[in-house]
Amino acid sequence: MASDRKPQAANSIPIRFVEDSEFADDDAVMEIIDPPEAAIDDEELPPAETKSADPHAAGPAMAELIATRSELKRLQSALAEAQEGVARRQADFENYRKRVDRERTETYNRVVGELVRKILPVVDNLGRALDAERSLEASESKEFRHFLSGVELIGKQLNEVLESFGVAPIPAVGERFDPHVHEAVVTEPSDEHEPDTVIEELARGYRIGDRLLRPAMVKVSASKSD
Repeated sequence: MASDRKPQAANSIPIRFVEDSEFADDDAVMEIIDPPEAAIDDEELPPAETKSADPHAAGPAMAELIATRSELKRLQSALAEAQEGVARRQADFENYRKRVDRERTETYNRVVGELVRKILPVVDNLGRALDAERSLEASESKEFRHFLSGVELIGKQLNEVLESFGVAPIPAVGERFDPHVHEAVVTEPSDEHEPDTVIEELARGYRIGDRLLRPAMVKVSASKSD
């Protein structure tokens, strides 16, 4: 006798009816539907990422930071070396400039000095002629006095030209005798002046800068006891 029950489909879900007494405990049902978090096994969770104390294991960001710091130190060192090189070259240039200026001044003084040495005898002769004529000026005619004034003007202009080249006369009369710039031609005992004092200038001395062109020919006082 064939069974009256129809065969179940392969994909059907069997349904079973239970008595009300089986759901008497609502809390048990809720535990089945929504179990508490504490019931979840910690081992099933993925392990959390932890920070490592090793900078090499911190990933690309830490490696880039280390490389940046290393590059910064290298650039700072290069900058310090460049600044030191610039300061050294600046000092060398300053020394070179001073040396060139000194050599230029020395060359100028040497050239001008050689020219002035040739002119000084002319200046001396002109000065002697004017001194001699001044002693006779009172007895000369008016025309001669005008001529003498013109010659004095020429002598003044010549001295101004020498000054424009940096040539300066050496102080003599009233100065203490200095063997570096004075040449004692005559000594004369005197009570009016202290010993070793220049009392007369026989020939004017000149210098250009620190370079002595010619010492002054002078008469020097001496004590009468000497």
